[in-house]
Amino acid sequence: MRNEGISFISHDTVMIRVLDIIEDTMVDGPGFRTSIYCAGCNHQCPGCHNPQSWDFSQGHEMTTAELMRVIEADPYANVTFSGGDPMYQAAGFAELAEAIHSKTRKDIWCFTGFTYESLIHDAQRELLENIDVLVDGPFVQRLSDPDLLFRGSSNQRIINVPATLYAGEIVLWTPDITI
Repeated sequence: MRNEGISFISHDTVMIRVLDIIEDTMVDGPGFRTSIYCAGCNHQCPGCHNPQSWDFSQGHEMTTAELMRVIEADPYANVTFSGGDPMYQAAGFAELAEAIHSKTRKDIWCFTGFTYESLIHDAQRELLENIDVLVDGPFVQRLSDPDLLFRGSSNQRIINVPATLYAGEIVLWTPDITI
């Protein structure tokens, strides 16, 4: 449920603590993507592929406007929010997602250790309403499978967020092609 037609005004006061930005990656969703890796995660899943992202004080702060300049520099790459866990910085990422959708046609994926059900009634709902796909759930090492598409363990779901919000029940994302 995007805010179509609403003009986004950039605020240089909203900061997102960023560990890294990887451009033209193909592992954080379909096609080429600009992936924003944020700092901070309390899930601390055993076997996590990115434990350096757990510390909330790591990285550096960037404004929505600064991140938009990076995102708009590549007109062909969609966007992924990862971490750490973007849901710990939901207000900043919600503002960024609104800006992305108001200024571009890019889709947005978000990876989180929280489940959709725990986020929908919480402060993170605004971010959920502005992303296209949510990969939810903690990484569970015993359920790890390197053959899974865009997720690390089989308990994690790839959720089509707009369809889920519309239906009132989980609708899984399906790829445009079979692999």
